[in-house]
Amino acid sequence: MTRNGALASAIVIAVASAAAQGALAEAVDGSLARSVQDAPKANQLVQLQRRPGAPEPAPPRAPPRDPTAVSPPPPTAFPGDFLALPDRWRIMEALGVNERLYDPYNQNTLKGDRPIFGEDWFVVLSATSDTVIEPRSTPVPVGIQSGEPGSLDVFGDTEQFLFSETLLTGFSLIKGDTVFRPQDIELRVTPAFNYNYTDAKEDRFLFADAGEGTSRSDGHVGLQEAFLDYHLRNVSERFDFDSIRVGIQPFTTDFRGFLFNDNQLGVRLFGTRGNNMWQYNLAWFRRLDKDINSGLNDLSEPLRDDDVFVANLYRQDFPILGLTSQATVVHNRSRDDAQVDANGFPARPAEIGFTALRDYDVTYPGLNFDGRIGWLNLTASGYYAIGKNESSLFTGEEADIGAFFLAAEPSIDFDWIRLRLSGLYASGDGDAFDDKEEGFDAIFENPLFAGADTSYWIRQAIPFIGGGFVALSGRNAVLPSLRSSKEQGQSNFVNPGLTLLGAGADFDILPELRLSFNANYLRFNETAVLEELRQLPSIDYEIGWDLSAATIWRPFNNQNVVLRLSGAALVPGDGTDDLFGSKDGDDIFYSVLGNIVLVY
Repeated sequence: MTRNGALASAIVIAVASAAAQGALAEAVDGSLARSVQDAPKANQLVQLQRRPGAPEPAPPRAPPRDPTAVSPPPPTAFPGDFLALPDRWRIMEALGVNERLYDPYNQNTLKGDRPIFGEDWFVVLSATSDTVIEPRSTPVPVGIQSGEPGSLDVFGDTEQFLFSETLLTGFSLIKGDTVFRPQDIELRVTPAFNYNYTDAKEDRFLFADAGEGTSRSDGHVGLQEAFLDYHLRNVSERFDFDSIRVGIQPFTTDFRGFLFNDNQLGVRLFGTRGNNMWQYNLAWFRRLDKDINSGLNDLSEPLRDDDVFVANLYRQDFPILGLTSQATVVHNRSRDDAQVDANGFPARPAEIGFTALRDYDVTYPGLNFDGRIGWLNLTASGYYAIGKNESSLFTGEEADIGAFFLAAEPSIDFDWIRLRLSGLYASGDGDAFDDKEEGFDAIFENPLFAGADTSYWIRQAIPFIGGGFVALSGRNAVLPSLRSSKEQGQSNFVNPGLTLLGAGADFDILPELRLSFNANYLRFNETAVLEELRQLPSIDYEIGWDLSAATIWRPFNNQNVVLRLSGAALVPGDGTDDLFGSKDGDDIFYSVLGNIVLVY
């Protein structure tokens, strides 16, 4: 062996011996048994590294130990058992992932990505700007005091224009690490600020007082969310839970918002079971009045004497894999007081039929489905309305409520194309003067169905009596319920009902660009109520064709910037012509919707 080789061997043996001595030194710290186990390992290392032919070294022995002596500190050559490290959020910064507070899409403390204080208190700030520009035309019934010179003074100029800007600002304070389990506490507040401008061509269309003119500028501040969410308990190791939420909160009773889809004041108990296979809700809401021009909650008005009670149960993968089923029971109790809206129109009671406040109790049992059946996407809903109205719309007498609703939307995906069919049936009332009310009406609908607010029929409020008195169908609503308004009016079960048959297609041309097309055929199921109100001997069932198209562009391929441009037209059928006629050959009603949504 060379001199250098011998020196290297000596160094290796010295290092190995030091390792053995380090293991033995732990005995001084009260771990003698472990040191004795580690010593043979060190000796084996020495044996592996010793020069061939050299005698085996003697096994190391533990040094004598005085049990009364104070143990010395651990050797400085080895680190302690624990090292102080940054938390996992700040480790990301060490790896080069740094936050920018103006960037809501990446690491951001203001979006709940890192505790704001303590170890599990997070804050989430949000802001949404929703800008709407909407030229449109609708039928405009007018009175003899408001028509243009030379007009028939029955139906006026159809042209209107709407601009609306809504800013929603949200603040959430959350306790709990929500990566694998529900949050412990959440406090959320979402005020909303709206400015809207509307221009029409007829007096008394925007205001009950004809002297107010044909344009309106208005603003409103509402509170859309203000609730405390408290996590009561976990009931399984997979974090099935029970929680309670109190305050103004969003809630929808079904997958598409057919019956009740609103932000209202209430108490909600909810949770999951069976590894989230079961979900349940038990809720009570006392309804807030809304501002008629913005649709936002109006806290300046007293609470309505209108209660909504909800119990529902969801089951995933039932009855087949991929389909979620929901059973629900909703009860609506209404004892509302009289109300005049901000434009001077009577909201309750509606100026139609037997003009009187109505007290009613109605219960809606329902079944809803959403998911897939193999290659078929399917959403379906069914409700039955049963109850009692103390003052019927046409007789003023007590009447029984019995009405039903069915809707389904199957669709098929072919790569970047989705083809859809839509079908809806809401029963109508065939006799306005009997003691049965058979026209189905919702509590507060906002349906995502058959093109949603791209559709002319769903998007536009179609006046039945001039201005804001009574609408044939409400804004963002599908049912022809003959209310004063969806926002402030009461449900009305004496209505013509509706059949909708539609087809549509969505084309994802690019990840950030979608084109949508919809064609819906609409007809009344019963016209007796309309004939009585208009004093016409016969009104046809056909409403007409609703044709619409929309372009949705997300330039950054996320939901932070969404631009939408859509157009819709209602090609009137014989029933619409019977109700509204035509003016100067203008037989087609249109709507153009420009919408810019910016989200932080």
